Amino acid sequence: MSTPAHLTFHRACPAHTAEVLSVLNEAADWLRRRAITQWPDRFERSWIEEAITRGETWLVRDSGTAVGTLTLDWSDPLWADTAGSAGYVHRMAVRRRAAGLGAVILEWTAGTVRSNRRDVLRLDCVASNGRLRSYYEARGFLHRGDVPVGGAPGQRRDDGPLTWVSRYELPLSG
Repeated sequence: MSTPAHLTFHRACPAHTAEVLSVLNEAADWLRRRAITQWPDRFERSWIEEAITRGETWLVRDSGTAVGTLTLDWSDPLWADTAGSAGYVHRMAVRRRAAGLGAVILEWTAGTVRSNRRDVLRLDCVASNGRLRSYYEARGFLHRGDVPVGGAPGQRRDDGPLTWVSRYELPLSG
């Protein structure tokens, strides 16, 4: 699978914060209406600003219109107990009118991680989200265990309830 010509990936900058929030909140609303526990009901600007400022957040555009977003970084404390050089996906979301684009985004992300000489693409999701877990497994991701995370789903905090998340990785070597 290759990236269709009408799709572009570019780093979000602070001027794109509203677009990133719009994509995330549309996805969060869709999840909430279906009673799928994965993210908070709404994302706040303060939750994504640092990643945008650091250049870790990407916008996916279809003929110029924002249809997806993801954050890709190079470390994650959730994986501190594992070895390997990896890229980590967070907050990947697609607008409903672009449903099906997730596989293209994951493929592009794997290529980006590989081009940065990393061996593994890692991500996590709420452990009770069986549909998303199956989606990742169907795309070759390997389940690497469930771990508790402080905070409500989609938020990592030292306080608040514990949320169990499933860790997944996609080997990129070979």
